[in-house]
Amino acid sequence: MVRLEGLVRLRGLDLPLLRRAAASVPGTVTDAWPVEVENLLRAAVARLGGGDLQEAAGRTLGLAPGMRDRAAADRRRLAAQVYGLSVERFRKSQEEMVLGQVAEWVCWIADTGNRDAARTGALPAPHLQHRTLRLARSGRPLTVTLHIHPVELLRNVDVIVSPSNTHLGLPEMYKASVSASLRRAGAVRDAVGDVVEDPVHDDLTEWRRKHGVLHRPVLPGTVAPTGPGALAEQGVRRIYHAVVAVPRPGTNDYEVTPQNVAAAAARALALMSGERDAHTPPLRSVCFPLLGAGRGGLTPENSVSALWTALAADADPDRELHLVVRRPLVADLVTDVLGGVRTDPGPPAGPDERKGHGCG
Repeated sequence: MVRLEGLVRLRGLDLPLLRRAAASVPGTVTDAWPVEVENLLRAAVARLGGGDLQEAAGRTLGLAPGMRDRAAADRRRLAAQVYGLSVERFRKSQEEMVLGQVAEWVCWIADTGNRDAARTGALPAPHLQHRTLRLARSGRPLTVTLHIHPVELLRNVDVIVSPSNTHLGLPEMYKASVSASLRRAGAVRDAVGDVVEDPVHDDLTEWRRKHGVLHRPVLPGTVAPTGPGALAEQGVRRIYHAVVAVPRPGTNDYEVTPQNVAAAAARALALMSGERDAHTPPLRSVCFPLLGAGRGGLTPENSVSALWTALAADADPDRELHLVVRRPLVADLVTDVLGGVRTDPGPPAGPDERKGHGCG
């Protein structure tokens, strides 16, 4: 509705959930609510990480300079130009993704209580949560740190595992998947936010060329290591691209089985053990998203069960194991499946503790 009617018509729109999200006190609606909603949207768009995604969102919602009173058709056309697409192609594909990403951050800001930042339009500080799960593994305890935030906000984790398909093709940066998020976060940008280097993509292409699979698929369970690109500034040292998805010919869909997830996870742990001492200090911590639980079609329960097959068999007692999910509801499902005890109440830890858990 906001995209269609524009910012200048906010007051005449029925937007109860956006008004609630933007209200300074839960349940309170003030006479200035259109300004609060606009600032909430600006804060959400500011969290998109720059580049084409943020630019298209600003244009299509009328938040970019000079766009406030433009007609919806003009805003859509100018947003489509960001991606070099026709208006119709943009409407059927990227526009839904762009608005969905804005909605994700609106929910995040509202859920975490960063309403002061939303009202002022300032960049909200991410509300990073983690849970410490104490699990039993072959009669001995195992600690798994469960992060509840976007994967690109991980810090001080040596290795992040990224799901991939059998062609080891990275999605475009504007996509919403884990692998797209890591590619976007790993990109090197100039002072105005434009991408000048794409090191994660380039490293993966070089790995494919070196292993003779530049023009053919690899087997499910393959894991290709690359550098972290700009994520090195957050303490990330490696990205492992774990092949779990098999494209279905003639469609945009993938097939993912729990067996492939378990095999890829086990291979990632084995690769990390092999690379461990080649780095200074040695690689110790690794974080898995729920492999195959996106477009792959696995339920979160099936994905974490398959991951647990590999994690429970890990023989390295010194390895720090992490999982990452975006939403508390999914974190609850993961906790229930693993049968762990949540020992952390959820609010962000202090700086020293966060560094230890890799979620700072």
